[in-house]
Amino acid sequence: MARLELKQVKKAFGPVEVIHGIDLAIEHGEFVVFVGPSGCGKSTLLRMIAGLEDVTTGEISIDGQSVNNVPAAERGLAMVFQSYALYPHMSVRQNLSFGLENLKMPKAEVKKRVDEAARMLRLDALLDRRPGQLSGGQRQRVAIGRAVVREPRIFLFDEPLSNLDAELRVQMRVEIGNLHQRLGNTMIYVTHDQVEAMTMADRIAVLRDGRLEQFGKPLDLYNRPANLFVAGFIGSPRMNFLDGVLDGGAVRLKSGERVAVSCKGGTAGQAVKLGVRPEHISLSEGGTPDATLSVTLIEQLGGESYLHGTLASGEALSVRLSGQTQVGRGDKVGLVLGSPTARHVFDAAGGLVLEPL
Repeated sequence: MARLELKQVKKAFGPVEVIHGIDLAIEHGEFVVFVGPSGCGKSTLLRMIAGLEDVTTGEISIDGQSVNNVPAAERGLAMVFQSYALYPHMSVRQNLSFGLENLKMPKAEVKKRVDEAARMLRLDALLDRRPGQLSGGQRQRVAIGRAVVREPRIFLFDEPLSNLDAELRVQMRVEIGNLHQRLGNTMIYVTHDQVEAMTMADRIAVLRDGRLEQFGKPLDLYNRPANLFVAGFIGSPRMNFLDGVLDGGAVRLKSGERVAVSCKGGTAGQAVKLGVRPEHISLSEGGTPDATLSVTLIEQLGGESYLHGTLASGEALSVRLSGQTQVGRGDKVGLVLGSPTARHVFDAAGGLVLEPL
């Protein structure tokens, strides 16, 4: 078992506090992703868990035992870095076995673990090559294999795919997901890519400026974001936000339209932001549209189309349509801004979501 818990964990570099009291509990076997923009503290938090950075205040515990004062090498964790960190003068086999040999592990056990990891990660035919003779994806598999042979309680991944091209990133996401299914270990994965987070995680921790904004299952964050930041960060393309005021079970937009919403809380006349995801918007087929879009850009991808433009208020709006479209640049099109339950209402001052009905 490997349950990880953080209690009011803070980190300061001199007078500057960069992690502000994180509380988090990760259960055994979970795949948890730390996601957020650059500089939000996700890699610092991972390094604190690994023991590579000291905790200023608070406690990190594994299976109920505090590890604040336990050296990194004794925590039973294995970390995979963005830069691979392979030894260039060593073969793949030597890279995989080096850490185990330093622990004075019997040669037979070292060979068994290396051979098992090589089979699992399809490195069998590459064991005698050096890192310089490998592709980026192969080097990343070696870096993962070096973690696997240690048989850690928890795997830590620090943006491991950021150096790969788009196609390799997709392949490696699948491979890491399959590895998690086979091993069943707790895994913590850091990325700034919310698509990686949505496709890989059991639960996602969204971080901003060293604070935990929301922690939950991917679709919970997508369907019920806690605030404006999470709503705008989770989902691709990002959610549209339109200014308005509450008006008796509806939001009256700056452009004058009144759009029904399904939420409770708030007061009449309160300034709010209406959030609607591009994929929930459709073209109006007769009747009165919720809004009219002046189209300034069209992206035709074959299987789907993206319309970008402005409303009468001057606010930008993006729409994702299934399939291909005959709409042209410069056209004005009526829009249905999703169903009332797909519309999110946020307090304009604090950014918190108003509770849905």
